[in-house]
Amino acid sequence: MLSEFVQEQMLLFVALAIIIAMLVYSYIGERLSGFKSVSTDEATRLFNDDAFLLDVRASNEYKEGFIGNAKNVSVSDLKDQMNVLPKNKEQSILVYCLSGIRSSKAASALVKAGHTNVFNLSGGINAWKAAGLPVAKAKSKKAKKRGK
Repeated sequence: MLSEFVQEQMLLFVALAIIIAMLVYSYIGERLSGFKSVSTDEATRLFNDDAFLLDVRASNEYKEGFIGNAKNVSVSDLKDQMNVLPKNKEQSILVYCLSGIRSSKAASALVKAGHTNVFNLSGGINAWKAAGLPVAKAKSKKAKKRGK
């Protein structure tokens, strides 16, 4: 009786097996990656605890708005600009981009470079903005000149 049900619902069982495999892969992949993906709530806690903020978007994206006092190093330049990162490899680093994809690559690179407390903002700055959290904007050159 059970075997008949399985045969009749083969597509359903295959889909279920694929979903379970994806969940297991996601769970194990995060454990093996060496960094943790965090929600905006967890990112806010890290921000308040003085984590180093690393924005890995392109400079034109950064100028549109960034989180707190984030340093901007595009993901493509990260390997050449590791000197901007904290010397203390145990300091918490919160990495973000627009949606969380580039920052996960950057987080992996930071772990490979020996940093031990690396966090990736799930959903990137898009999630941060959607949560209604504050975003800073770079001062224009004209505004800087007026301030002198």
